[in-house]
Amino acid sequence: MLKKVIKYTDYNGVEREEEFYFNLTAAEITEMELSEEGGLSNLITKITNAKDTPSLVKMFKGLILKSYGIKSPDGKRFIKSEEISTEFSQTEAYSILFMELATDEKAASAFVNGIIPQEALAKSTTLEEPKK
Repeated sequence: MLKKVIKYTDYNGVEREEEFYFNLTAAEITEMELSEEGGLSNLITKITNAKDTPSLVKMFKGLILKSYGIKSPDGKRFIKSEEISTEFSQTEAYSILFMELATDEKAASAFVNGIIPQEALAKSTTLEEPKK
């Protein structure tokens, strides 16, 4: 699970700093792998190598919204729904996160690796850290 603290100004002009949570379960990763020809990791590699900006934008938006959720107070559930994702997409915090991922390769890699369960990450070649 990835926790992102995002500073933003809401639509009432109020400056805010909030924690947002992002996570994909092993089941969600498997579903994504099996629903893409050649697997999700292969798709990401092809898009990245092709420098296909429209596809990258669509992929990042999908990953952000698919992984966004709210932890239940007891920590037993990570609640996701189309309504929760839509509400988040309508905030300035979403805009700031999206722009960060779209313009910073290292941040994008850290985000993707942060939302994938560690056991799945060990088996995956999704996105490697950029070379320095």
